[in-house]
Amino acid sequence: MTRVLLAGESWSTTSIHTKGFDSFFTSAYQEGGGDFIAALERGGVEVDFMPNHVASDRFPATAEELSAYDVIVLSDIGANTLLLPNSVFAQGKRMPDRLAVLADWVRAGGSLLMVGGYLSFQGIEAKANYRATALAEVLPVIMEIGDDREETPQGVSPRRLTTHPAVAGVPQELPHILGYQRFRARPASETLIAVAGDPLLVVGEAGSGRTAAFATDMGPHWLPAEFIAWEGFDTMWQSLIAWLAKEEER
Repeated sequence: MTRVLLAGESWSTTSIHTKGFDSFFTSAYQEGGGDFIAALERGGVEVDFMPNHVASDRFPATAEELSAYDVIVLSDIGANTLLLPNSVFAQGKRMPDRLAVLADWVRAGGSLLMVGGYLSFQGIEAKANYRATALAEVLPVIMEIGDDREETPQGVSPRRLTTHPAVAGVPQELPHILGYQRFRARPASETLIAVAGDPLLVVGEAGSGRTAAFATDMGPHWLPAEFIAWEGFDTMWQSLIAWLAKEEER
C-alpha cells in the first residue's frame, strides 16, 4: 500500500469582537486537507496527516524517518515551520535542516509534491519563502521573487496539455479555480496542466526521485466547491500520487 505524509493544511484564527464599550476575543482551529485525504483513501492510499503545529516539531528529520513514506506532500506550510522548531527557535539547540534532509531524500529516490496555497512556494508577501531553501533545488519549478499569488476571483479554467501517467484518466477540461501560484517549469520538467497561460501541474525528476508542483489549493478558497465535487477530483489526485510513488515499479 502506498503511504503518504501530508504536512500543513491547518490554521487558527483569533478574532476581536467589539460591541460599543466592550470587546472580547474568540479563536477557532481549522484544517483544509480533508477532501484530499479522502480522495486518496478512496484509492487505497494510506495518509498520515501532520497539521502545521504538529509538523513544526515532529516532521521527519532523518532519511530513515522519511523512508516510512512513499510520497511527502507539503501544502500551505511555510519554510519557517520546518526550519524553526521549538528546539531551535526557543531553546537555541542545533538540529538538522529538515528541508535539506528532504531534498537529499528525494535525490536518493523519494518523491515530493508541493501543493499551492498562501504559505506554499513563495506565498503571500513571500512569507512561505521556499525559494531561499535547499528544497528549491529539487522542485520541478523555478519560483518567483516576492509574492507569487495570482488571484482570479472571476474564475479561470485549467486545461490538461498532454497525456502522462501522472494525469491518467483526467479529462482535458478541468473546473474553474479562483487563484494559483505563478512559477516557471524547469527546462527538464514537463507541464501537464496549464491555466491562463501559466503552469498549473508540473512534474519532474531530481536525482533518482520524482517531484511535482501543483499551483493551486487542495481545497478552499482557491478550489471552489464545484471543483471538489467534480467527478475527476479523486482521479486527479490518485493518478498523481500513483506516479510519484512509482507504483508501476512495485
